[in-house]
Amino acid sequence: MSAHPPMSVARRRWLAGGVALTAAAGGVWLAWEQTRSTTSNDAALEAFWQLQLQQPEGGVLPLASLHGQPLLVNFWATWCPPCVRELPLINQFAQAQAARGTHAVRVLGIAVDQAAAVNKWLARQPLSFPVALAGAGGVTLTRSLGNINGGLPFTILLDGKGHVQARKIGELSEKELQQWITFS
Repeated sequence: MSAHPPMSVARRRWLAGGVALTAAAGGVWLAWEQTRSTTSNDAALEAFWQLQLQQPEGGVLPLASLHGQPLLVNFWATWCPPCVRELPLINQFAQAQAARGTHAVRVLGIAVDQAAAVNKWLARQPLSFPVALAGAGGVTLTRSLGNINGGLPFTILLDGKGHVQARKIGELSEKELQQWITFS
């Protein structure tokens, strides 16, 4: 014999209705959040493309000059062990993509660091892709692009129209890079 009496038909209907109403409210909230997030992402991406960042060797890199082709953007720092570990992999990826020609994914490194430290590191470990300096403001930039915690490394893949196709906080693997190529 059951410890709980059977539920009446009316009570089951009320319960099912409550569950359905909760699910519908959750769906409406999720749709609203995604729309709101897309709108804020659009504004952040528009601001991103307008940036002109200093380069470690001198000069300025207007990010708008990289728009129009798939772009992998890696935020890193010399003091970040996972960043330094993944840079050779990203460098190999950049070299392989450059060999593909016009259909390649371009690569940009944005150092959340000081110019002197970046120049010293690049002298020991040259990279085949452009590097720009964001300094301490780079953390705020990564947050605007979806890196909620502001952790490094942070990598995003932008398609040829400049929209985010993939993002990752933490060290990338070769497998992830290869999967990301299909998004571009």
